This record gives sequence, structure tokens and C-alpha cells, in this order.
Amino acid sequence: VQLVESGGGSVQAGGSLTLSCEASGRTYDKWCMGWFRQTPGKEREGVEAIYTGGGSTTYADSVKGRFTISQDNAKNTMYLQMNALKPEDTAMYYCAAGGWALATRSYRDWGQGTQVTVS
Repeated sequence: VQLVESGGGSVQAGGSLTLSCEASGRTYDKWCMGWFRQTPGKEREGVEAIYTGGGSTTYADSVKGRFTISQDNAKNTMYLQMNALKPEDTAMYYCAAGGWALATRSYRDWGQGTQVTVS
């Protein structure tokens, strides 16, 4: 699967951004797609994931109530709506496919990332 993220940028604390991840090529019907983030010197961490077979989601406690993952199967696109952004949300955000929940190392395919900066 080829994954291309978009929608990153700079925003003030309390603001919102929506990230998009367009998938092409092979699809994983009964696995998860997810959003992950990474800052320099730290391990990549799971933010939120969605099970493509049924739409159930799982998320990190740090984004509970603020971030929402969704998918549009007709467009082969996954989204991450981020509200009430905090400076600690600043990171490179990656989408991934073919894995399970927020288990970073389980994912097979990764996008190139999109930078989110909250000041």
C-alpha cells in the first residue's frame, strides 16, 4: 500500500487541523490503519487507529476527546481530526496500514509523514 499524508501545518494552541492519508495499491480489509507521531529523539507512538473491517477505533489517552479518526472507503482516505491542539502535540505525524491497534511495529506500510507544529 502506498500512503500519502497531507494537512499538516502550524497552528496556535487550541486550534484545529485535519490530516488526510490517501491509500493506493493493495488494501488491507481486516487490519487496522492508524496515525502515529514522532518527535526527535523519541520513539514513534500510536495516536489513533481504526479497524478497516468494522470501523472500531482505539486511541492514546493523551488525545482522548480531542482527536477523531475516520475513513472514507470510497476515497480510500483516512482522516485525523485534531481539536484543542496543545504544544505537546507537535510532531511528525505518520499514517500506517496493515497493522494492529497502536502496536507501532506491527504495521507494514508507512507514509512519509506530515509535520504538525503547535505554538
